[in-house]
Amino acid sequence: MSSRVVADNALPVTNTTPYFGMTELDDYTRRSAAIGGSPTLGQLLKHVGDVRKEVVGDGSETPVHQALEIGDDGVGIEPRSLPFVLSFNNLTYSVKVRRKLTFSAILPRRRSRLGAAADSEAPAVGDNMFSRTKTLLNDISGEARDGEIMAVLGASGSGKSTLIDALANRIAKGRLKGTVALNGEALDSRLLKVISAYVMQDDLLFPMLTVEETLMFAAEFRLPRTLSKSKKKARVQALIDQLGIRNAAKTVIGDEGHRGVSGGERRRVSIGIDIIHDPIILFLDEPTSGLDSTSAFMVVKVLQRIAQSGSIVIMSIHQPSYRILGLLDRMIFLSRGQTVYSGSPAQLPSFFAEFGHPIPDAENRTEFALDLIRDLEGSPGGTKSLVEFNKSWQSMKHPAPAAHSNNTVNDQNGMSLKEAISASISRGKLVSGASATNTNSSNPSSMVPTFANPIWMEMATLSKRSFLNSRRMPELFGIRLGAVMVTGFILATMFWKLDNSPKGVQERLGFFAFAMSTTFYTTADALPVFLQERYIFMRETAYNAYRRSSYLVSHALVSLPSLLFLSLAFSSITFWAVGLDGGISGFLFYFLIIFASFWAGNSFVTFLSGVVPHVMLGYTIVVAILAYFLLFSGFFINRDRIPSYWIWFHYMSLVKYPYEAVLQNEFEDPVKCFVRGVQIFDNTPLGSVPEALKLKLLDSMSNTLGMKITSSTCLTTGADILQQNGVTDLSKWNCLWVTVAWGFLFRFLFYLSLLVGSKNKRR
Repeated sequence: MSSRVVADNALPVTNTTPYFGMTELDDYTRRSAAIGGSPTLGQLLKHVGDVRKEVVGDGSETPVHQALEIGDDGVGIEPRSLPFVLSFNNLTYSVKVRRKLTFSAILPRRRSRLGAAADSEAPAVGDNMFSRTKTLLNDISGEARDGEIMAVLGASGSGKSTLIDALANRIAKGRLKGTVALNGEALDSRLLKVISAYVMQDDLLFPMLTVEETLMFAAEFRLPRTLSKSKKKARVQALIDQLGIRNAAKTVIGDEGHRGVSGGERRRVSIGIDIIHDPIILFLDEPTSGLDSTSAFMVVKVLQRIAQSGSIVIMSIHQPSYRILGLLDRMIFLSRGQTVYSGSPAQLPSFFAEFGHPIPDAENRTEFALDLIRDLEGSPGGTKSLVEFNKSWQSMKHPAPAAHSNNTVNDQNGMSLKEAISASISRGKLVSGASATNTNSSNPSSMVPTFANPIWMEMATLSKRSFLNSRRMPELFGIRLGAVMVTGFILATMFWKLDNSPKGVQERLGFFAFAMSTTFYTTADALPVFLQERYIFMRETAYNAYRRSSYLVSHALVSLPSLLFLSLAFSSITFWAVGLDGGISGFLFYFLIIFASFWAGNSFVTFLSGVVPHVMLGYTIVVAILAYFLLFSGFFINRDRIPSYWIWFHYMSLVKYPYEAVLQNEFEDPVKCFVRGVQIFDNTPLGSVPEALKLKLLDSMSNTLGMKITSSTCLTTGADILQQNGVTDLSKWNCLWVTVAWGFLFRFLFYLSLLVGSKNKRR
């Protein structure tokens, strides 16, 4: 593997103008070449960072960095642009949307005198009274090349994000029509995930991690195990300088309750975690949204340098400024899913002049174009005239079809997709364990590994990140521990030192039922954990940062220490205070069954978090189902008394097995007696009669039964109590293993929900 991480010393900046022009960039490149070779990506981006400091007035010095090579030969690599062409032809995407039912929609349509329908819009195939087909992309074609930035523009709802998703393979299979090819070869999903990255519009980051930690974890996921820790740190430090966030490197990201970095810094961190491995194709959904003009310009300037290092950069942008417009190479204007312009920014004036709407000299080109498109959308004919004019203008300016053009490019360079990827890897792209020497297979996918690291490293990194994020929010675990300890204290004082009388037996049954159900209810706090991380998980797994199975295992491992501590606290508070039987061995089993209950309950709630979309809906379902589990556990009604049509729910109850386990742990001693002599009349109407009368009743019973029953005769043992409560199916250890097995089953179901419900694709 040959790859590069660069953090070079910046060359002196002689130009103090607020932003770069293309002439300045060329001068900088020539000066770098004169000194000793072509500038690296790190040098160019470092130069951008220094100019940014002049623009924003940041007087702090940029730290000096050392050039870092990550190659086997140690020879400097020239970052030459490579021949990559991403072409897309006739992309069409439609969805079904519900109709608003009105009285007029239900009645048959009236026809005018000419026999035409009153509604001038012809219904599409598949439309009916309840739904209609909405076309989000309508026959979109174009191409993007390495070394260039292609921007997709248009008003809100024009289809910008949809086109980016279509090119990034984020639309469900079979729903998108058309072709997407790289260097004339169809892109399979696996290869695209490895060689590309997607930056979402929303900044999805862990709030309690610092900027440097966030980027370092991204490096741990995306950079291969063969790279040393120091080289990964150097890559992160280079990115921090490239993105202009050195002053915020030690600041936490923050959220609504914790003050952190600014919005522009959050956006640049979001970009950084996706370009840590230097992808060949970079998709961005409105990366400048919500940023001030200077921050937006610097973000696009960084993207320009990424493109010039040999990447294809495709982004959607709402309304670029004049300075940003000078950084763009190709533009596609969309209007309601149709292309109204496709070409370079320099061709915009001639395009609209020929269309009959020349752009005034003092007018921003993109603002004029977007205003004109918006005006046409509101006119009776819509943008149909502009769409047709663009087609004729394209055929006049570019008579060769796109497919032929792509083949021509490949023929000129003499490189297939596999050769281009191999050459790109050898020059430092795809720092993800890719090998430029694997030429045994004709499939380009074989050159790049699906995942950069083995599963055990992914689990270790995920666990470390979760522990670090949780450690900085100790109030969450503190609230859980407080709830468990308060509940245990209340139970201990309510059921203090229960005796072995019939009333004591009934109170023990009540204590066990409430204690076991409490362990499940207190695990409901696990519900929002994955719901908050869902979109981070979807973003990271969509482009193979780690395996879903790694997340599953690490998520379970991280939860175990807290569950272990909660179980120990609850069992220690209640076991001795209530006066439960069994001594040390009984306490150890009681602790184990509490721990197993916490595990099963946590797994059950985690599974629900992978299924339900909202926290409140999840809490409602959790409370309801746990109530049903308690109802069918065997405490309120014995198993023998449960109707046959509900008996299946009894065996599915999570509370049943730990409840029966603690009953057996308490009443398994064959010598211990719980009802002696006259205690048989307790809990009956005869319980209030005088003691002498109770003794006479015992004598009468003795004569009738033919056996002597005195006030000390044992009438009910623990085995009898277990028999009365229907606890005869499984031993206490089997109940423990079944409870543990329930936890593993729900973890497996959670994994299935991750596979099915977290694919992050449009349907």
